[in-house]
Parts: sequence; structure tokens; C-alpha cells
Amino acid sequence: MASLFRPFLRSYNYLYRTAHEKPVMFYSVVLGVIGPVMTVVIPPIRQSFGYVPPPAIPSSYPLPNRPRRPISGYEDE
Repeated sequence: MASLFRPFLRSYNYLYRTAHEKPVMFYSVVLGVIGPVMTVVIPPIRQSFGYVPPPAIPSSYPLPNRPRRPISGYEDE
């Protein structure tokens, strides 16, 4: 039964040693793993706190229902 958990123990020992000997590499990997996990975990948590996403930003300006008037008074001549 002990041999079943041996790979996990070796992995833990390796991570423990790496955290002490090469902390920059260790924490870079930790942050790299946390990023994709957060994309799955955070949205449900935000919704449970009552977060409502903002309405979508319009992609065009609504034009008025009237004919366009020519612009006057801005001549460059």
C-alpha cells in the first residue's frame, strides 16, 4: 500500500526542495497553474456574490430618425 503513494511523496519532496533551492522557478510554475484554474473557478464565485455583468457596449452610434442637415460655418477658405 505504501508503494501506491510513493510517486506523490516523491513529487511533494521535489516541490519542497525546489521551493527552497529555486523559489523563482517554483512560484512561476505555481502562478502559471493558478491562472487557468481561476478562469474556471472565479466566475461562479462572482455570481454567488451577486455580480451582474455590465451591458454590452454598443458597436455603433444610433442614428436619429430625421434627414441629415448640411453642416455650415466651418469653411476653411
